[in-house]
Amino acid sequence: MAKAAPAAGGGIADILVTRDRDFLVRNSGEQVKISSIEASPVAIYFSNSWFPPSRWFTPKLIQVYKQLASEGKSFEVIFAWGDLKEKTFNEYFAKMPWLALPFSDIERREALDIRFKVTDTPHLVILDAKTGEVYTKDGVRIVSEYGVDAYPFTPDRINELKELEKEEKENQTIQIVLGTSTRDYLISNKGDKVPISELEGKYVGLFFVGVGYPPFIEFIDLLAKIYEKLKEVGEKFEVVAVSIYSEESSFNESFAKMPWLAIPHGDNKCLTLTRYFGFMSLPTLVLIGPDGKTLNNNVAEIIIDHGFDVWEGFPFSAEKLDFLAEKVKVKAATQTLESLLISGHLDFVIGKDGVKVPVSELVGKTVLLYFSSKWCGPSRGFLPTLVEAYSKIKEKNSDFEVVFISHDRDQRSFDEYFSEMPWLAVPWEDERTAPLKTTFKARGFPILVVIGPNGKTVSWDATELLVVHGADAFPFTEERLEELQKKVDEMAKAMGWPKKLKHELHGEHELVLQYRGTDTYACDRCVQMGSSWVYTCDCEECDFDLHPKCALRKKGEEEETKSSTAGCYVCKGSDVCIKA
Repeated sequence: MAKAAPAAGGGIADILVTRDRDFLVRNSGEQVKISSIEASPVAIYFSNSWFPPSRWFTPKLIQVYKQLASEGKSFEVIFAWGDLKEKTFNEYFAKMPWLALPFSDIERREALDIRFKVTDTPHLVILDAKTGEVYTKDGVRIVSEYGVDAYPFTPDRINELKELEKEEKENQTIQIVLGTSTRDYLISNKGDKVPISELEGKYVGLFFVGVGYPPFIEFIDLLAKIYEKLKEVGEKFEVVAVSIYSEESSFNESFAKMPWLAIPHGDNKCLTLTRYFGFMSLPTLVLIGPDGKTLNNNVAEIIIDHGFDVWEGFPFSAEKLDFLAEKVKVKAATQTLESLLISGHLDFVIGKDGVKVPVSELVGKTVLLYFSSKWCGPSRGFLPTLVEAYSKIKEKNSDFEVVFISHDRDQRSFDEYFSEMPWLAVPWEDERTAPLKTTFKARGFPILVVIGPNGKTVSWDATELLVVHGADAFPFTEERLEELQKKVDEMAKAMGWPKKLKHELHGEHELVLQYRGTDTYACDRCVQMGSSWVYTCDCEECDFDLHPKCALRKKGEEEETKSSTAGCYVCKGSDVCIKA
C-alpha cells in the first residue's frame, strides 16, 4: 500500500518553527525547544474545553499517552488549542501531560488549522516527526477504537489490526469478544471480578450503555425484568454492559441499578466493540450464542416491540419470532377497553384530586389514550390543541373521553402537567403504563391512540388529524376521514385552485395543494406565516411552502411584494385568505 505523502516542508520542526517562535510549553510554564523533540510519531491535537466531544476524547488520549510512556514507547502530543480565553485554556491544559502552542501564538494555531484543513474538534493529526509524513488525519477515531494497539499509528499498522479483527470474527469466541491480552474478567456492580470463562456455553447480551435519557432508562428497567425472568425459568443467559460516550461517574450510577456484569469503564474494548458490531444507536443489545457466535446485532427492537412478554420468545429464533407475532395478532383480535386498562385490582383511572373513575364507566365510548410528558416540548406544544378539541367534542358527544398516559420522570411533574388537562389519567408509575406503551409502540411523544366504542383500535396516532381538522375529526373513523377529505376537495374546487402547479420560485418539483387546518407554516415567497391551505413540495428535503394567493399571483405582480407585503395573503379559514 502506498504511504501518505509527506507534509510540505519536511519534519515537525519545519511545520511548527517560525522566525520568532521555536518552542512549545508545558502546563508548568516550562518552554521546550521544538528541535529537542525526539519522539516519533507526534500527534497534533486540535481541541477546546467547551465542546463536549472534545472533553470526552481528551481523557482517552491522556490514557493512551500515559500507557505508551509507561511501556517506553516514543510518542508526543502537541495541543493546538481552540479556546478564546486564556483562563479556560490554562484550566484545560492543566489536565494534559503533553506540550502545547503558547496561548499567545495565534498565528501558528491558525496556520495549522489551514495546513491540516481542520473544520471541527476534536481533531488529531498523527505524523512522523522526522519526515513530516502524515500517518492519519483520523486520529480521534483510531485512538478511540484501537487505543495503544494502534501504535505507531501508521497505515500499515491499522491494516494489520483490521486483518486481525477479520480473523477474530471468523474464529469468534466469547473470550475473543469480551477479553483482552491483559484482562480475562468482567466486573459486577459490587466490584467483584468474574472470569469470562464462566460465560462460556451461555447466551450473552452485550448491552451498550451511554448517556441516560428517559426512553433508554425505561429500556434498562424492562431488560432487567426480562433478565430476572429468564434466570428464574432456567435459561443460561447473561448480560454484559459496554460503556460508551459516558463519564465514569455517570456509568457507575447507571451500572449500580443493573443486575448483570460489565466490561470495566474506560477499557479500550468498549469502543472496539462499537466498531466490531457496527453500533449505530441506543438502545443496542447484541445477542451472542452459546458457541460464541453472533446471533443478532441488535435485539433491542424486538424487546421494545413485545415488552416483558418477549421472554417467551427467547432466544428470538425465526420460529420464536413467529410465535410472538401470532400472540400479538390474537391479542389485537380480542382487545377490549377492559383488557387495555384493567390489571388485577387496578380497574380505575383517576380524575382531578385523585378521584377514582371505574374503567367500566368508559366502556362503549370513544376513548383517546394520550401518551405524553411534561419534559417533551412537542407534547407541551400540542396540549392546547387537544384541550380545545376536547371541549368542543364533549359539548356535543357525551360518549367521548381522553385518558392521559404519563411518561414524566417524577410525581411532581405528573401532577403539574395533569393539572392543565380537563380529562382522566392512569396514575403515575402505574404498572399498566409499560404494557400500554408496548401495545401501541409509544416511543415518541405526543401520541394519541383512538379506541372505538367496541374496544378496538381506530387510529394508532390521531395527533395530525386533530391538528388539521380539530374537533371535526371525531370519531376518527375511516368513514369520517373520507367525509373530511371530500369536504376539503370540494372547498378547493369551489375556490378554483388547481390541485397541483409549477412555480418559478421552485422549479425542482411540482407543488401540491394541501389543507393543514391550524398547523402553521412560513410562506417562502412573502415570508409571512400561514395556516389552513398551502401549496407545498412533497419532497421532505425541500421544505418549500407558499400561501395559495402567493402561489397563484402572476409573475408581473412580483414587484409589488419587493417593497410591500400588501399583495401577500395569509389563509385564515377553510375558504378565506386575508391580506397580511
